[in-house]
Amino acid sequence: MNSILIDSDVLLDVFYNRPDFYKDSLRILNMCEKKQIIGYATPLIIANVYYILNKTNSHQKIAIKFNNLLSFVDVISMNKSNILKALNSNFKDFEDALQNYAAEYSKKIDIIITRNTKDYKNSNLAVLTPETYLKTLIIL
Repeated sequence: MNSILIDSDVLLDVFYNRPDFYKDSLRILNMCEKKQIIGYATPLIIANVYYILNKTNSHQKIAIKFNNLLSFVDVISMNKSNILKALNSNFKDFEDALQNYAAEYSKKIDIIITRNTKDYKNSNLAVLTPETYLKTLIIL
């Protein structure tokens, strides 16, 4: 069973019902909920998504969404080692570097699921879009 880090954009696809991406992103979350894959986020992913959702939603509505999400998605830690590795990495986007090293250091995650694959080109983990990940499951 795969263990995946679910990046912010995938969660936002579902929460905002983004037409081009909603179906695949929702399917990823549904697979986590059904325990077909193990889903993880980081505290930074949760904070970033909250910040964006808070522009158009009340705290109460966001809390309901996150309480539901966190009933089947776990949160991995971020620590000083992750931050130092990210600061001294070749990642162009610091935030993505933080996500990546938290995932790598957790020793739990096999794949990062994001639509922003280009920013993870320096990752030692597999990095796939929701669409590509779902297609690989069909091949297997």
